Amino acid sequence: MVEFKDEWSQEEYLRAKKELKPKGVDVLLVDTIAREIEGAETLLYNPYELEKLPAETVLVFYCDTGKETKERLQEFRKRFPDKICISLRGGRGYWRKLLRV
Repeated sequence: MVEFKDEWSQEEYLRAKKELKPKGVDVLLVDTIAREIEGAETLLYNPYELEKLPAETVLVFYCDTGKETKERLQEFRKRFPDKICISLRGGRGYWRKLLRV
């Protein structure tokens, strides 16, 4: 079962993406620093486009270390009240491109 908390590890993100997809819920990595994660599908932070996504979409925000996105989590939740907003623990720097679930 997916637990929606403030931070997810890469493994929690990958498990949630796999578990929620059959239920019609998208789990998306959102790039807040204009630096993609190699080997991962990401969306560049664009509030206008993110607002158009279906309600209940899970937005997993990342930066280089995860610290800034965790600090801004309440801002993201206020901006996207119908979405589930989470920070990626460790950010881009902690991502392991070969990790699979």
